[in-house]
Amino acid sequence: MNNKELLDIANNWFQSQDWKPFPFQKQTWKAFLAGKNGLLNAPTGSGKTYALWFPVVLNYIKKNPDYKTKHKKGLKAIWITPLRSLSNEIELSASRITQDLGTQMTVGIRNGDTPQSERAKQKRSMPDLLITTPESLMLLIASKGYEKVFKNCSAIIIDEWHELLGTKRGVQMELALSRLKTVASDMRIWGISATIGNLEQAREVLLGYESNAFRESVIIKANINKKITVKSIIPDEMETFPWRGHLGLHLLEYVVPIINKSKTTLLFTNTRSQCEIWFQRILAAHPEYAGEIAMHHGSINKETRTWVEGAIRNGSLKAVVCTSSLDLGVDFAPVETIIQIGGPKGVARFLQRAGRSGHSPGKESVIYFLPTHAIELVEASALQRAVKENTVEDRIPYLNSFDVLIQYLVTLAVSDGFLPEDIWPEIQTTFCFQAMTKEQWEWCLNFITMGAQSLQAYDEYKKVEILEDGRFKVNSRMVAMRHRLQIGTIVSDANLVVKYQKGGYIGTIEEFFISKLTRGDVFTFAGRNLEFIRIKNMEVHVRNSSKKTNKVPSWMGGRLTLSSQMSQLLREELYTGNSLSRKRSLEINALEHIFRQQKVESIIPSDEQLLIETFKTRDGYHHVFYPFEGRFVHEAMGSLLGYRLSLLDPITFSLAFNDYGFELLSDQPINIQQLLDNDLFTTAYMHDDLQNSLNATEMARRKFRDIAVISGLVFTGFPNKQIKQKHLQSSSQLFFDVFRDYEADNLLFQQAFTETFEHQLEEGRLQQALERIETQEIVWMDCEQPTPLSFPIITDRLREKLSSEKLADRIKKMTAKLMKKKK
Repeated sequence: MNNKELLDIANNWFQSQDWKPFPFQKQTWKAFLAGKNGLLNAPTGSGKTYALWFPVVLNYIKKNPDYKTKHKKGLKAIWITPLRSLSNEIELSASRITQDLGTQMTVGIRNGDTPQSERAKQKRSMPDLLITTPESLMLLIASKGYEKVFKNCSAIIIDEWHELLGTKRGVQMELALSRLKTVASDMRIWGISATIGNLEQAREVLLGYESNAFRESVIIKANINKKITVKSIIPDEMETFPWRGHLGLHLLEYVVPIINKSKTTLLFTNTRSQCEIWFQRILAAHPEYAGEIAMHHGSINKETRTWVEGAIRNGSLKAVVCTSSLDLGVDFAPVETIIQIGGPKGVARFLQRAGRSGHSPGKESVIYFLPTHAIELVEASALQRAVKENTVEDRIPYLNSFDVLIQYLVTLAVSDGFLPEDIWPEIQTTFCFQAMTKEQWEWCLNFITMGAQSLQAYDEYKKVEILEDGRFKVNSRMVAMRHRLQIGTIVSDANLVVKYQKGGYIGTIEEFFISKLTRGDVFTFAGRNLEFIRIKNMEVHVRNSSKKTNKVPSWMGGRLTLSSQMSQLLREELYTGNSLSRKRSLEINALEHIFRQQKVESIIPSDEQLLIETFKTRDGYHHVFYPFEGRFVHEAMGSLLGYRLSLLDPITFSLAFNDYGFELLSDQPINIQQLLDNDLFTTAYMHDDLQNSLNATEMARRKFRDIAVISGLVFTGFPNKQIKQKHLQSSSQLFFDVFRDYEADNLLFQQAFTETFEHQLEEGRLQQALERIETQEIVWMDCEQPTPLSFPIITDRLREKLSSEKLADRIKKMTAKLMKKKK
């Protein structure tokens, strides 16, 4: 059967569904059947799944003309998804095609939720089309005889590639692909991405640095003008001195009419704790929604999440309060409206969430932006522009993640073993390890066979043996078992299972929150008030409680920062507050009363200015800087500036920061003129000064814990007998100190510092920000009182000292005092 006949099969199937394939789908089918690798870039809800499942099945038909009567079992294609929750949706699409076209192909799912009986069945006979995750793919590679399993695999498709790119799971995929390209010589590699700025680089990372797969590849873009309508919820009255304390709950009644007029609404929050609070408050204010509103986030048990997803599909839910757990891929046709609560901190995340509504080709996506405080309307205005100008962030890939490489090499040694001379050329083709030297490669081999240089006396770190034929192999069953248990640790958190005392799984909570509770404390989780009883075997035992509580779990993942593109857009929008021109957005116009008050005490900076405000309160002398670069950059810049100032004059500061700026608070005033005269914003000696200012060693020590776990230096424990996080931390700290004192050139030790500066402190962005500031006029305003721009920053500092109620009272008094002075 030739390619034209194959394409006719696909076109006829689409016609039978009363659909018409998009040009990008046809392009993908043709490129795949021509033997090309590639990256497909298409908006959410445009039919990406059918763009790649179809050519996989058509290619099978091409190779097997008698496919309707004869069938040879074995794995033929793999679909990688970053989230287990997307697997069922992908399976339905694949099964629909294979059955409708009359093939005998089977479809299966293999991930952490797959029962052991199903995995054993798959081991005996793999499905033709397998849907799995990066971790489960690595577990298959860790199985003996894996080369036979993958030998005839004709395609591997990585869905939502933008979610994996720039993460260690992405590095995991790069390494897996480097091996599978050799094992399955006729395998095509395709990535799917909805929202990403650096498409060319994303393709290079996916297919390998200067590899044949990269040279024989294409990028296919879907030219679909997906209409996205962004509407801001602008309250009738807004505070002149805004603060971040109420999570947007004061606008709850603005949300109700939107929910009522839509078939189904998803309310996206940035954190799980905010999700819990919004769900509770909506139900408390509107009990008539009982049974029609639900909650969805990653720490709720799988059964509840699956039920919610099904209820969204069949249209039985009026609203769902959720987090990024519903960001990706799942097709929810009944969803008409999205509400984003608070700034999403990135354009891509916002567009991804907008695409959850109108999740069908040609349908309009509608998203409302609900500001948690007034100044977030600037973010809303910036997002409006981003949607119009189609601005999307880049995803920055990792380089030299030696911890992931070491884990991968042990994975190969656990299965059938490997010869270094075979694997080294494959590793060199990956983007992550393109610049790795031969010496670094030898170091990694020595590490898995002898342990680190300073650990050679301990046999437990000599995991891999070198056989007579030069093959590197794990022969210890205990080492192999422990390694397989830890392959998924790249995405692991310090999670504890939450269960009722009499049984019944509720979800997972991070250990640092539970560690603060004492017996009898009541907290809200999964929409219920639960009384804490005890922790036993890494399980949190609870019972239902009728007591009211303000305690809501917080998750470390909730600390989002503005992306680089979002920061630039935010600055540009804020600068328009200087004029009353007609070009200003509705959101900026709504902030006119804040801008007026800001100009009473200070200014609104232009694009050529950096604003510094100083004023005195009962707390001390406040020095507030406004780079508008995101909280991570501000944390680093504030520490850097504080350190440099202390070298000029012995003075101590406390640091507060948010996405708009940072504050240095001291018990004596800073000589701002001295700061300007000494050029303290210079990029000279930035790295060294940053290292001294932030106690980078302590930050790297914390970062090293994850590196130690991924590389297998420390073991996280067996199922139901996991090692406590504090014990993991102390074990990894011990290694860190040994390497620091006796083996400073240890690659894992050095990696901890590299990741601290590049990923946690965003050193590259800090340098760019300082370079920009060097070209700006620095405007110093000595104010009599806090300004509207400074108010969110100084109130964030108070949050750490006061309870929610006391904080609200304190801010109410502060605001009243400021408003009185204003009059």
